[in-house]
Amino acid sequence: MKIKAQKRKKALVIRLFTKKIPKKIRILTHTSGSDDKIAIFFQILAIFFQILCLYLLHCLLLPLSVNYHFLRTCNYSCGFCFHTAKTSFVLPLDKAKYGLQLLVDNGMEKINFSGGEPFLYQGGRFLGELIRYCKDELKIKSVSVVTNGSKVTEQWMIKYGCYLDIMAVSCDSFNHDVNKKIGRCTKNGKNQFDILHQIRNWCREYNVMFKLNTVVNRFNFNEDMNEQVKKINPIRWKVFQCLAIEAENIGDTALRQVEPFLITDEEFNSFLARHKGIENLVPESNIAMRNSYLILDEYMRFLDNTGGSKTPSKSLLDVGVQNALNKSGFDEKMFFKRGGKYQWSKEDQILEW
Repeated sequence: MKIKAQKRKKALVIRLFTKKIPKKIRILTHTSGSDDKIAIFFQILAIFFQILCLYLLHCLLLPLSVNYHFLRTCNYSCGFCFHTAKTSFVLPLDKAKYGLQLLVDNGMEKINFSGGEPFLYQGGRFLGELIRYCKDELKIKSVSVVTNGSKVTEQWMIKYGCYLDIMAVSCDSFNHDVNKKIGRCTKNGKNQFDILHQIRNWCREYNVMFKLNTVVNRFNFNEDMNEQVKKINPIRWKVFQCLAIEAENIGDTALRQVEPFLITDEEFNSFLARHKGIENLVPESNIAMRNSYLILDEYMRFLDNTGGSKTPSKSLLDVGVQNALNKSGFDEKMFFKRGGKYQWSKEDQILEW
């Protein structure tokens, strides 16, 4: 039976700090007489073992929270998008499930499904089956999805809402004209905040925690969203500073060009100051955001953004989770600093609608 990496790491901590060594070594270190040399050898071996434990403790990286962008295609055209439709590839369901199992075996407690627009593929059935599998079979503590909301249906919520902890909907403005300038809208021009309110009501009805995501950019940084956000009352309001990623939304090979959307740190901070009265606001500047997410792409490769572009690891399906993680560029300290670990299971939350 495989032991989760988190439990394995905890066992190393306990062994190291209680100064315990394996039973056979303890027995041999208490020998006497003609066995003194053997005892000394095993005492040295015990010290080496503790040093090895310390090394493993330092090196072990847990994929505590993973963002799985299982597809890149989208029905919106947000100008600042940093995960663009470079391919239309989606893993077969059985391989995606196997990869998720590997992640759980290595300590994953939260999985977030994203895109692209995750509800586009197979009308949301592929996403729904992954969510059901993660919660019902893998028993993952938190299962969430980020969506623009345009393809979410009540029928989907009825069937899969019981397996979902958090649904996050992206909305960058409560002004329809601003959303159109950004590209955060459907081709038929349906208001994004109408979609937002509908999904908010479904989340309330089907016991799913509702989260709001907003990208602060050149077209909305002066907007006052206090009244609308308080009315919606999400469990978390993630407020991101518009981010440039080489070859995704900036550069000659990029499918989007982010320059017209970028803002300064001062402009981002002015937006935060205007909304400081909203207690569940979680800000993420470019510095906080860039390397504090474990991003898994459609091939199940971790994406390293430390150099300003997304450099993929080899697929964890081919090299295993730890080998792939070592090429992720993940900043674990920043993950915790930005509040990446929170009450992310609806079992731990008292939902007062």
